[in-house]
Amino acid sequence: QLVESGGGSVQAGESLRLSCTASGYTYNRYCMAWFRQFPGKEREGVAGIATDADGRAKYADSAKGRFTISRDNAKDTVHLQMNNLKPEDTAMYYCAADRNPGYRYCTMAARGQAPPPDSGYWGQGTQVTVS
Repeated sequence: QLVESGGGSVQAGESLRLSCTASGYTYNRYCMAWFRQFPGKEREGVAGIATDADGRAKYADSAKGRFTISRDNAKDTVHLQMNNLKPEDTAMYYCAADRNPGYRYCTMAARGQAPPPDSGYWGQGTQVTVS
């Protein structure tokens, strides 16, 4: 199970920090990623981070320079620090992990893409609204 938190309503230019805590073997030991979904649109990738020794973070173009993904493997938790938020960032944000080992979700998140929902574990989402 993946549980997101930290969403809310903010003004443009403000910041939010999203968190995702995994339980029940849903924390992928290779990659964890964040995706978002606009109303009526498909999900898109935001950022991914390698949860192994590599620790590399990857970002979609929309997130570069404003968002920072981080991990706390001891707590099976990943965070998404979002600064200088814009109204176009308004969306439901999801944390996700591939059911299989590997970096696929990180690669897709960096490309702004999203994998098939049934290919992994997804949280319930946390709403971010920027006005």
